[in-house]
Amino acid sequence: METKEFITKDGVIIESIMGGLFRIEFEDKTTAIASVSANIRRNMSQIKLMLGDKVKVEFSKYDLTRGRIVWRYR
Repeated sequence: METKEFITKDGVIIESIMGGLFRIEFEDKTTAIASVSANIRRNMSQIKLMLGDKVKVEFSKYDLTRGRIVWRYR
């Protein structure tokens, strides 16, 4: 069986880009562009992503500039 390897980082949303993309700034002052995961998109009426929200972003081990938002902290 093949296991999926992801890198997770915590960051803050600093910009909303068209098409459901967000620019995220991390604790080490790097930035990345992230889309919304399917689970959050399905529950978008209850989960609102706004500027300044702290989120968890999941990356592939090959590209650390594009990610997927998998969790919004309260």
